[in-house]
Amino acid sequence: MAVRLQQAALMPWWTAALLTQAKSFERNPVIGSRRLNQWGLHAARVRLAHHLATARRQRLARLIPASDCEAFERDGFVLRRDFLPAAQFGALLEEVRRYRGPLREIAEGDTILRKIALAPAVLARLPTLATVLHSPLWRGLIRYVGSRDAEPVVWIQSILRHARPGPRDPQTFFHADTFHPTVKAWLFLTDVAADGGPFTYVPGSHRLTPERLAWERRTSLDARHSPDAETRQGSFRIAPAELEKLGLPPPRVFAVPSNTLVVADTFGFHARGPSAGASLRVEIWAYGRRSPFLPLTALAPWTTAGLGLRSVAAWKWGDWLQRCGLKSNPWRERLGVSAFDAPAA
Repeated sequence: MAVRLQQAALMPWWTAALLTQAKSFERNPVIGSRRLNQWGLHAARVRLAHHLATARRQRLARLIPASDCEAFERDGFVLRRDFLPAAQFGALLEEVRRYRGPLREIAEGDTILRKIALAPAVLARLPTLATVLHSPLWRGLIRYVGSRDAEPVVWIQSILRHARPGPRDPQTFFHADTFHPTVKAWLFLTDVAADGGPFTYVPGSHRLTPERLAWERRTSLDARHSPDAETRQGSFRIAPAELEKLGLPPPRVFAVPSNTLVVADTFGFHARGPSAGASLRVEIWAYGRRSPFLPLTALAPWTTAGLGLRSVAAWKWGDWLQRCGLKSNPWRERLGVSAFDAPAA
């Protein structure tokens, strides 16, 4: 009886979440309802989110060259080699190599993910990076692909593959981040080899074709009880054999030199590519995931520094919960470490 009363009390909250970016089939029984998804709930959310994103992008297309708009509409990503002038990239690389402030690490299977949040004090020590983040092309590509005139969350990120004993990295399975268009960007500070854990993307998989919409509906029916934890949280996984059935081409492997920028819609299927052995990838990494159901392009006041402070606050909140014995914080703080350093022994 107590459980039923609690569920009844939470039902308005769960229902209201349908109009937000909430995506968990496991935590929200309305989103995860098999019956409602048979009637088309998930498919309707996907269709509406994509319709609004398309309208917002049309209003933001002026921010980038027409050739980049065409490339994105065709592929779901924009690729820019030699993104920065050589001297500016060299200065950026040197700043990041020298920086040894606090950072955080989390384990993802046998991979270690390392992040440096760009709070104001950090950006003050990385003036070249601050300049890059205010450049018109960086800002324009992030905004157009993300369909919002808003700052993304930005970190300096290191991906250390095969860095610890553990199961397969869950990000090496092809997946969509969520049910609506989102943006992620990678400005690679290291060369990326084809067998060194490259970013991998299925061209054209950002488009909401009838085949993709039907797949979304089918997957939503059993997502709440999927054996895959990420699918239960709304980040649907897809087997390579299914990609061809959706009429999609083979994945594109981004084996690219440093100073390459990739900006992609991660509703499209993507993954961390294979790594033959231990490898290190360092990048300026950004993502934007705003509410998909607002027609306005703006009304998003966060700055890069403000979002950096929010990341730091979230980590410290996790530390407090752990000290109180309430919840373990998977983000471990490390001091005196560079983005380019090897994993701790």
